[in-house]
Amino acid sequence: MAMEGNKSTDTAAQAEVQQNQSSPRKSSPPPDNEEKTTHLRFLLSNAEAGSVIGKGGSTINDIQSESGARIQLSRNFEYFPGTSDRIIMVSGTVNDILKAIDLILSKLLQEFYVADGGEIAPESKIRLVVPNSSCGGIIGKGGAIIRSLIEDSRASIKISPQDNYYPGLHDRLVTVTGALGEQMRAVELILLKLVEDQYYHQSANAPFPYAALAYNGMNYGPNGYGGNYQNNRSPNKLQEDRSTSVTIGIADEHIGIVVGRGGRNIMEMSQLSGARIKISERGDFMSGTSDRKVTITGSQRAIRLAESMISQKVASVTER
Repeated sequence: MAMEGNKSTDTAAQAEVQQNQSSPRKSSPPPDNEEKTTHLRFLLSNAEAGSVIGKGGSTINDIQSESGARIQLSRNFEYFPGTSDRIIMVSGTVNDILKAIDLILSKLLQEFYVADGGEIAPESKIRLVVPNSSCGGIIGKGGAIIRSLIEDSRASIKISPQDNYYPGLHDRLVTVTGALGEQMRAVELILLKLVEDQYYHQSANAPFPYAALAYNGMNYGPNGYGGNYQNNRSPNKLQEDRSTSVTIGIADEHIGIVVGRGGRNIMEMSQLSGARIKISERGDFMSGTSDRKVTITGSQRAIRLAESMISQKVASVTER
């Protein structure tokens, strides 16, 4: 919520006081890590994303210019599975990233965490997206590392269970809650741990892969109706795992987006879902329609996931 006049000035001053009174950065990153180019991903609501982008991209350009970091946002229909939140990726050196995140969180704090009396909320949260393979370096043996991070930063740090997500999703959410300075200290400590992970940088190659996994947390069936996707095991696992085929119709003008340049999209969907996807030849339509045949072969779970991915690709065109 934006404030006007003197109230806005007071709010900005309160935010500055809160930041100064919170736990500041207590140490600089080691020289070798400080110069490394890395990245950090976290979630934003659509409203928060709009605030970060600004009118005509003015705000995001200013933040990039001031911090030296590169900032990328997933499109407005590319959400983290099970949420309606977009993903933002900040890339650069450790110090560049921390400066950009500080600017982003400070802005969001003033716009979305201001109480009716004009006071800044004492706490807010940031949800980091971290590869499951990198979470061990944050947790440590017996939780020793995460306890030390909490003690150092004075922020609450919680890591989501790794069995709550969709097939093909290899990321977990690390939720950091606290005052701005506490959040920034925790983010710094977590980022330094991630930089030490030799495999972490690979996750930057596909910063926003979630559109293929889920469309706004929904699973789209052959008739186009959505339902909540359940990641629980089917009571009849034998039936679930049995290979079968389903043929759906896709409008001929949408086949291109499903296939992708050089077949990239269809190969990616096939790999992520585990299903085989075959598209009929041009002119081979579903009976009584002008829709091309798309035959999906695999387990029921693989077919449902492939259908969801295909629906997402088509939705990305029809919603523009």
